[in-house]
Amino acid sequence: MKQNKPFAESCEQNKDAILAILKDEFAGCHSIFEIGSGTGQHAVYFAEQMPWLNWQTSEVSQHHAGIQAWLDGSQCKNISAPIELDVTQPDHWPKQHYDGIFSANTAHIMSWSAVKAMFNSLPGIMKPGTIFCLYGPFNYDGQFTSESNARFDMWLKSQSPEHGIRDFEALNKLAEQADLRLKADHEMPANNRILVWQQKSGA
Repeated sequence: MKQNKPFAESCEQNKDAILAILKDEFAGCHSIFEIGSGTGQHAVYFAEQMPWLNWQTSEVSQHHAGIQAWLDGSQCKNISAPIELDVTQPDHWPKQHYDGIFSANTAHIMSWSAVKAMFNSLPGIMKPGTIFCLYGPFNYDGQFTSESNARFDMWLKSQSPEHGIRDFEALNKLAEQADLRLKADHEMPANNRILVWQQKSGA
């Protein structure tokens, strides 16, 4: 039975704004590891628009069929089927190294312990100078950047008390502990950001 392609309206709305940043940040990259590919929409669109990249998708297993449906509907040759990734499981992380890592709308739907596990595992898949781009809403100095983000945070916590919009300062501390330095903080539409870190030893 053919799997219907899952669809997230937010992915459709934000893909071009994200692409504009990724084209610049990933200009010198060749291999991308996406943490939490979700529906697969972003992966297919970005791989199609950036043909110089080899894009590796990942997700927890229950989302693989949906991602594969997007891959099957694409003629794109530079994108790979999803690998199973639970960020808290060290043996799930790939053994190879990438020069670009991307993740969108994941940190606020992970537990804080999972966010920490993600950052702790990043050095194991990075080459010198690897770029890590993290998209989503973030707080600064413990404050929401908009009323809509405050409402979104309340909704997230109603789904699970472990979810919530993360503080930039706390994320940057985790990044520094993983030998990453902040390279850029891009303002995005709808009160989102793209945080960009780079592996220090290659900076």
